[in-house]
Amino acid sequence: MNTTGNTILVSGGGSGIGLALAQRWHDAGNIVIITGRNAAKLDAAITGRPNMSAMTLDVTDADAIATFAKDIVAKHPGLNVLVNNAGIMSSEDASAKRDLADAEATVLTNVLGPIRLTDALIDHLATQNDAAIVNVTSGLAFVPLPKAPTYSATKAAMHSYSVALRIQLAGEVEVIELAPPAVRTDLTPGQSTRENYMPLDDFADEVMALFAQAPTPEEILVQNVLPLRHAEANGTVPQVLGMLASL
Repeated sequence: MNTTGNTILVSGGGSGIGLALAQRWHDAGNIVIITGRNAAKLDAAITGRPNMSAMTLDVTDADAIATFAKDIVAKHPGLNVLVNNAGIMSSEDASAKRDLADAEATVLTNVLGPIRLTDALIDHLATQNDAAIVNVTSGLAFVPLPKAPTYSATKAAMHSYSVALRIQLAGEVEVIELAPPAVRTDLTPGQSTRENYMPLDDFADEVMALFAQAPTPEEILVQNVLPLRHAEANGTVPQVLGMLASL
């Protein structure tokens, strides 16, 4: 993936990891479009940034995605990079019968959302030079967080989806997986101030350095996520799972 000269769409770009990366890509000389459901956050994110724009989008709405895809291609015909970053995370107690609304919303947002957005834009992306899809997963795709079983499962699904998509799109669209560790964002209550989580700026800086490698790695993995990513190969899943269970 080129580091500059792109037109990049970042879903969930109004805050957290999406915003941090969107601003760094913009600083590097790319045209960047961010999406999200909160118009006020989007407007604040692009203030004072020419060539960075915002469009509202609810990735849980299939009809809205279809309309959005037509609109963004019309407004930005040079669009060549899609970053599927929008996601939600909830703690769950699955030890007894419960209301599954949060679990269902997590699957809809974290799996169907990026699949639908990719599908809506793939024909256009396949015609572009230096096209790429970046799917943001998680270290929890490889070792689940027991208190967030559905979230962990959605990220495992998107890891698998990315691997398969990479084969199908070989030679047409580059498919890159970005798997963050625990980062200080507002993804869950209190997460932005947790001492043992990676500072957002440090994470974004390391990610951008990895994207600058040539060729771009198929998986963007900062040092903090490597114990999760390689746990199965290293035979350390029980230890890592135990650590996660204690959180």
